[in-house]
Amino acid sequence: MATQAVTPQSVDFSKWYNEIVYKADLAAQSPVRGCIIIKPYGYELWEAIKAGLDRRFKATGHRNAYFPLFIPESYLRREAEHVEGFSPELAVVTHAGGKQLEEPLVVRPTSETIIGETFSEWIQSYRDLPLLINQWANVVRWELRTRPFLRTTEFLWQEGHTAHASEADAEEETLRMLDIYADFAVTEAAIPVIQGRKSNIERFAGALRTYTIEAMMGDRKALQSGTSHNLGQNFAKAFNIMYLDENNERQYCWTTSWGVSTRMVGAVVMAHGDDKGLRLPPVIAPIQVVIVPIFRNDDERGEVLAAARRIGAELEGAGVRVHLDDRDGLTPGFKYNDWEMRGVPVRLEVGPRDLQNNTAALARRDLPGKESKQFVSQDGLAAAVRDLLNAVQANLLQQATAFRDAHIHDVKTYDELRQVVEAGDWARGWWAGSDDDERRVKEETGATLRCFPFDQPDGPGACLFTGQAAREVALFAKAY
Repeated sequence: MATQAVTPQSVDFSKWYNEIVYKADLAAQSPVRGCIIIKPYGYELWEAIKAGLDRRFKATGHRNAYFPLFIPESYLRREAEHVEGFSPELAVVTHAGGKQLEEPLVVRPTSETIIGETFSEWIQSYRDLPLLINQWANVVRWELRTRPFLRTTEFLWQEGHTAHASEADAEEETLRMLDIYADFAVTEAAIPVIQGRKSNIERFAGALRTYTIEAMMGDRKALQSGTSHNLGQNFAKAFNIMYLDENNERQYCWTTSWGVSTRMVGAVVMAHGDDKGLRLPPVIAPIQVVIVPIFRNDDERGEVLAAARRIGAELEGAGVRVHLDDRDGLTPGFKYNDWEMRGVPVRLEVGPRDLQNNTAALARRDLPGKESKQFVSQDGLAAAVRDLLNAVQANLLQQATAFRDAHIHDVKTYDELRQVVEAGDWARGWWAGSDDDERRVKEETGATLRCFPFDQPDGPGACLFTGQAAREVALFAKAY
């Protein structure tokens, strides 16, 4: 049961995270190295993330499909930069059915290649464009260092793949999907993300441009929480994705891909969790309100449980996800700790005195101690709970935003960048360095160029590394 104390974040954030994932019932360890078993509570959280994104995809014209898990090895080799980028992470099947395969099959690391081959068959004319496809699937990347949800050998995700008639249309799609990711992160996961463009050496293998949403976790490290790629015509040329234009001339398509994974579950844990456990945003919390009945004897038990069930039904009727904790043999205090660990946004307590006074106690998970608790009338309780859930959602976003903004510092020199990064914060400064300059920053400080944010100051300015004129500011931080 999820009530044992965990290592404080301030002592060892990494250890805290691993303990929370298991003690809060999100996952269990697997007999396969680098893989996890996602338990029902963790999977329900992923389902909420999935539903929020899927709704947005379909509203913008995208349709779901499914493509094979196994990809002919030759497909990957048709886009040279792509295969070079993924080669160290590939899992390859060479034998099946007791025989050696004529051609090895790669276990899907991502699907640009097999979907590119399919698009070449599906697209004939400009009337077939744009082609907007999304896939919910699992992928395998043979990671050396794994961490539950953040980096595992097998993980769940969605990958969108689209084809367009022009570069402008592809770029518009790429940025539209990034906006969708950012909107979900902010409005449902309560995580304030920074949208921006990846540097040349951080872009997706085979892409023309890669865009990202970057989030600050509770230990101030950056987490790349979603990416969107303008693939240009690289994959179209490799897989002969062509269309007949209005002048009856054959043209190569412009394609995109974009993805969010179960890493978002880890982001929710690390952006909001505290030393008592998870703190889940109400919009995506599997359980929004847990009802804990309080009684001392069997006489009180019957009356209190009847009231608790009535209240639960009322809240469910108002669209609230409710759980009644009527487990026997456990104290209310044990149950409080248990549900705090699991991050349920609101706890509702009801006992004999509440029945007499027609009240209920509501405790918010986002606030500490006595500040979190209030007594409300049972009349109009559903409306009061809805208001409280909205307040919790808004407060988690406000807290995460204030935390992030307090730990991003503007720097003018490389020495200042080093000092900021060494202190564990993010550095923002003008950048015109080369790929080699960027690699040197990473080698010497451990920080990577997270992105060139869309929100840019008026410029130009002087590059913090070379002193040369720069047109953009960049964000540097240590990252997962």
